[in-house]
Amino acid sequence: MTGFLDGVPVPMLAVDHGARVVAVNGQAQALFGKDLVNRPFVTVLRQPGVVQAVDWVLNPDAMPAPAPDPALPTPPEGVVTLRAQFGADGRDILAEVTVAPLPSGMGRGATIAVVDRSVAEEAEQMRRDFVANVSHELKTPLTAMIGFIETLRGPARDDARARDRFLDIMEREAGRMNRLISDLLSLSRVQAEERRRPSKQIDLAGVIRGVVTMMTPRAETAGLRIVTEGLEGPVRLPGDADQLTQVFQNLIENAIKYGAGGAEVRITMTRIAHEPLLRGPGWAVTVADQGEGIEEQHLPRLTERFYRVDTHRARAQGGTGLGLSIVKHIINRHRGRLRIESTRGDGSRFTVILPEGLARG
Repeated sequence: MTGFLDGVPVPMLAVDHGARVVAVNGQAQALFGKDLVNRPFVTVLRQPGVVQAVDWVLNPDAMPAPAPDPALPTPPEGVVTLRAQFGADGRDILAEVTVAPLPSGMGRGATIAVVDRSVAEEAEQMRRDFVANVSHELKTPLTAMIGFIETLRGPARDDARARDRFLDIMEREAGRMNRLISDLLSLSRVQAEERRRPSKQIDLAGVIRGVVTMMTPRAETAGLRIVTEGLEGPVRLPGDADQLTQVFQNLIENAIKYGAGGAEVRITMTRIAHEPLLRGPGWAVTVADQGEGIEEQHLPRLTERFYRVDTHRARAQGGTGLGLSIVKHIINRHRGRLRIESTRGDGSRFTVILPEGLARG
């Protein structure tokens, strides 16, 4: 019977008439562990709905049939299909479980097939969250603009001061929506290219020097100095110059926004002889500010789309909540790593680590 189950591409177990496991395939062992045979099924998968389905398939005359799940296709007579959530393989799994009688000629018993839907459900939840976030980010400025337009057509029709003030606000809100759309398009392009590793050789130091030149006037306006170290000579490695410009522009812009007035933004580039995560040599570029820093609980979520530590401040400064997500995907495309370190009250350090050559993977 084990050979029969091994031909099934999903975790599958077979039980006898007493609900004791008599056969499993390799996928089931990977999910539930070894030494499953001869164990009561209830000790393998402790999920009430699945246990009830197994009991009914084994003894359909002894108990009422489980209620069908309206979200799933209607199974053949004598078969139960249900969604179940349980812990296995050290994680929570949302699965579609099908319990069916053993084929005729194989004795009295049942098969239990488990199709893991966790990844698909997580992807669908991410899609729903993304749509909700985009809708919220667009609705807020649109609502404000509609209100100002109605006011300008009504009570403020002949009020020049109110008209100028409202038009200034509408211009800011329109700019915010334009930045959001631009970032969404940029994120979409980056994700579409993420599996294609750049192979063209670029001068990383030259790219960063160009970004520093571009960002220096903004830093001076904010009362900050940009200090660089290790950017003197050329550093050749495979990369996309435009995308890496976007990475360091975003990181330096954030350092200027959140750096303390009168302090400095320090950019340091160093070579790493062997970076274990890259399985070879690489270059590390650190952008450090001397601002307020970020509390530790926020650090793992900073690269999530639309995640903001300080929502009101970020929006007031024109942030869309997508910048670090774009940075993460660009670095992933380059098979690099992003390291974030911060201490509340002692500034933040964002380190981009890029492989020196065409690493595997």
